Amino acid sequence: MALAAGRGDRAAFEGLLARHYDGIFRLAWRVLGDQTEAEDVAQEVCIRLARTIDGFRADAKFRTWLHRITLNAARDAMRRRATRAKAAQGFAEVDALARDEAKAKASEAEWLQETLQGLKPDLRETAALILGEEMSQAEAAETLGVAEGTIAWRMSELKRVLREAASSGEGLTA
Repeated sequence: MALAAGRGDRAAFEGLLARHYDGIFRLAWRVLGDQTEAEDVAQEVCIRLARTIDGFRADAKFRTWLHRITLNAARDAMRRRATRAKAAQGFAEVDALARDEAKAKASEAEWLQETLQGLKPDLRETAALILGEEMSQAEAAETLGVAEGTIAWRMSELKRVLREAASSGEGLTA
């Protein structure tokens, strides 16, 4: 029957599948331990069989040849499973790092916001324009109606106050 299927006899091929499908599935399930993966492997073996049946030479029993194809397909499935597990673990690690980084940034932003709220209004306005709105010192000076040198002094003062607050771990009183 296998040799006839190899010569293109469709009925013989269908007979082989009907006769051996359960054995293919059983072997795949025993190797993989997962019904869904075993079903996928059994279908994959049927597709491979259709492509390679003409290569069957009857040097061994058809069943032995078919088991070899099934084992190879199951091994491929296990390698894919391991690769997916490794990738999932890698993604989980990257995700955890990203969440940690986001938490740290949120914490820093919260600290900065709380700290800025403790500043005198003129320093807070200058910080809001330069740090928050990313204005140049000239633009901030024009917006606030003060000299550019005043903005430069305020930024210097702001940096000093932030350094002190960061080193003391407390809020500001400037």
